[in-house]
Amino acid sequence: MKVFLSRLIFVCLLIFSGVFSAHAQTVFIDPEISIGVQGGYGASMVNFNPSVNQSFLPGYTGGLVFKYIAEKNVGIQTELNYVQRGWKEADNLYTRQLNYLEIPFMTHLYFGKNVRFYFNIGPKFAYLLSEKILTDNTVSSTSLQHTATVQNPFEYGLCGGFGLSFRIQKQIFELETRAAYSLSDIYSNAKVDYFDASNNMGVSAHFAWLIQFPKK
Repeated sequence: MKVFLSRLIFVCLLIFSGVFSAHAQTVFIDPEISIGVQGGYGASMVNFNPSVNQSFLPGYTGGLVFKYIAEKNVGIQTELNYVQRGWKEADNLYTRQLNYLEIPFMTHLYFGKNVRFYFNIGPKFAYLLSEKILTDNTVSSTSLQHTATVQNPFEYGLCGGFGLSFRIQKQIFELETRAAYSLSDIYSNAKVDYFDASNNMGVSAHFAWLIQFPKK
């Protein structure tokens, strides 16, 4: 089921990006280059199979943003972010925080001029920097998610969001909500392993401030 879902999302992503790129590729504009910073707050959990009863774990996100637009309504956006993820089990039994360095590569679709409504969608890649147990009220637990550290530090997946952009001369202020879904697992998922799936997923909201560098 997970493989089917992953392929379906991937195909939809290609179609969605391709349609807008094809529509815009003949309408060129003076390139816009924007560089800035962003920060925000998110909530995440891990999709365990067999399931683990959880609630969302809050965490921070922030980093650098680079945006390049050379066609009407279409551009690209990449980021370098520090992202806190993890899981919080029910009844405050166990909480673990996972800290990642993440790089999204997204198609940027926008509508408007000084005030823009936009979509970002594309793949993301991340690497686990550290992990920390925040709460452990288990008693001699032998469950894998309590006893084992993350086995696969490298992560890849999809992310997408929408937001509003406000331009004041060369300054750009953005407010965006975003969802992220990992296609890789934090624990090994071979036939002999306990978990068939253990992938990160989450939502976030962040504010960005960018400076635009128009073509001279």
